[in-house]
Amino acid sequence: MTPRRRRLARLVGALAAGAVALVVAANAVVLTLGGRGVYERGEPVPARPVAIVLGARVWRDGTPSDVLEDRLAVALDLYRAGRVRRILVTGDNGSNRYDEVTVMQRWLLARGVDPKHVVRDHAGFRTLDSMERAVRVFQVRHAVVCTQRFHMARSLFLARHAGLDAVGAVADRRRYRGRARFAVREVGARAMAVVDAWVLRRGPRFLGPPIPIEP
Repeated sequence: MTPRRRRLARLVGALAAGAVALVVAANAVVLTLGGRGVYERGEPVPARPVAIVLGARVWRDGTPSDVLEDRLAVALDLYRAGRVRRILVTGDNGSNRYDEVTVMQRWLLARGVDPKHVVRDHAGFRTLDSMERAVRVFQVRHAVVCTQRFHMARSLFLARHAGLDAVGAVADRRRYRGRARFAVREVGARAMAVVDAWVLRRGPRFLGPPIPIEP
């Protein structure tokens, strides 16, 4: 190997090591700051006015995926127990043919939730969008976030960065297909959350007039 190629190889190696170190550090930050205030199934969740249900895949037949159904089930349990009074369903409605939030709303209404107590956020394209819009559009200040364990730390990190007094209710109620893929993807997503929040200071893709929903 020529001296020039050795220098290039060392530079590439140093850049790769630096990138790995940054990803590791960002994950540590998110897991630390977003890892508190998390309640497993069976633990009493502190009362909050609003439950935030984060979107996930829905099927063509209009039913939620297992991941999404379990998030909805947690919010439903909290609602029936009087721990929350409103449910904000937030997800991707990027086209007329794909609408997570209407599927979520229908699931809750079919199980007896008062229609006045379910609010749809059609522009929750990312977790960051959902949390920022919860505060800036829907004027939520205190909430329970309903999602799976693998997604919880990032969700609470972004919720608190947006200004929410948030706790998390873990929605793991079964073994999910693709859970290893979720875990791997989350490593990069946590790093990107830190970049978005602290470096780029990104806001949601869409805002809008205030729609206060917190009772």
